[in-house]
Amino acid sequence: FNVCGWGERMEFFKPGVTYDFFKYRWPFIITSVGLTILSLASLFWPGPRFGIDFKGGTEVELECKGAVSSSDLREAVLKLGFGSPDVLEVQGFKNRFILRLEQISSVPKEQVATARAELAKLVGGEGNITDFSVSPGGDKLMIQVSSETTSEPIANALRAAGLPVREVMACGSAPDRRFQAHLLGIGDKLVQGLKEHLGDRAPDQPLRVEWVGPKAGAQLRDAAINAILYTVAFVMVYIAFRFDLRFAPGGVIALAHDALITLGIYVALNKEVTLGTIAAILTVIGFSINDTIVIYDRIRENMTRMRDATLVQLINVSTSQTLGRSVITSGTGVISVLGFFIWGTPLIRDIVFALVTGFVIGTYSSIYVAAPLTEWMDRRFFRKA
Repeated sequence: FNVCGWGERMEFFKPGVTYDFFKYRWPFIITSVGLTILSLASLFWPGPRFGIDFKGGTEVELECKGAVSSSDLREAVLKLGFGSPDVLEVQGFKNRFILRLEQISSVPKEQVATARAELAKLVGGEGNITDFSVSPGGDKLMIQVSSETTSEPIANALRAAGLPVREVMACGSAPDRRFQAHLLGIGDKLVQGLKEHLGDRAPDQPLRVEWVGPKAGAQLRDAAINAILYTVAFVMVYIAFRFDLRFAPGGVIALAHDALITLGIYVALNKEVTLGTIAAILTVIGFSINDTIVIYDRIRENMTRMRDATLVQLINVSTSQTLGRSVITSGTGVISVLGFFIWGTPLIRDIVFALVTGFVIGTYSSIYVAAPLTEWMDRRFFRKA
């Protein structure tokens, strides 16, 4: 591959030179098998650290008014009883943090039961309550009763049960007797507690509050796994029809190899697996199969030019001819996302980390995973036929 310079051409790899990749294939194959097994085992123990996208929880973005360290903020949140939170400092902003909490609702079930009992006293019995449900985010309470009442008595009954009620509003037409109670959500409750522990340095209000329920998180996790499996299956079918059946297993196993090792590195470094991570892995799969198909296509071209050559010789020649293109493509991909890794937020950095890791592994797997497996398939099943 040549790069234009000032009046001359700089050559990364000399044209016409054939590198014997197969000569050193076994150390790389053994390394790949070992890393794949370790990555697969890491999915069961210790297991990936799923973000709130998959396991459910609440993400709150705060901006403190004074200097606060992440350790001080974590200690204050622990004292409020929110469990073990993840506290991320937002780069480029002064005293801005993202808190990830396991809790979804700020209202305990026992308190909801107590509030329902208080409301039953107001409306003349449990039978007069036709709806009493808390929103998944814990910031709204939907109420419907069959007896005459107004918003103010309902608000007083809920406050008597200890619910953090902001206001109660009538919904729909008067005969429906539907009411919506606005409660203090996790974000509001968190800010109120931080004001007690941090004083003037505490934020005035949350900048952003997002939550995902555990059921929705499980559905997202299943959908992400299915997306990866469907992608690999369709790629296998495409390669089988586009080239030859002997090429498909090598390409598909190389894709699984890239996705597993990238995910295994995430687990080893205790990075959080989110929907962004899955998107990055799917991008890596697309990049990897593109690089593999370039080598496959060159092998097929050389089959008509070098009819007397063995498949090993064809793979060595074809890989050598496309080596410069593969290295430059991977290098360009890494450089294009490097700025996000340097100046991006922690979430973006994790996504870029997965992309860069996958780019490197994808280029390597095209040479030392897909090609050797194709040669083995040819020698084992097709050559005799």
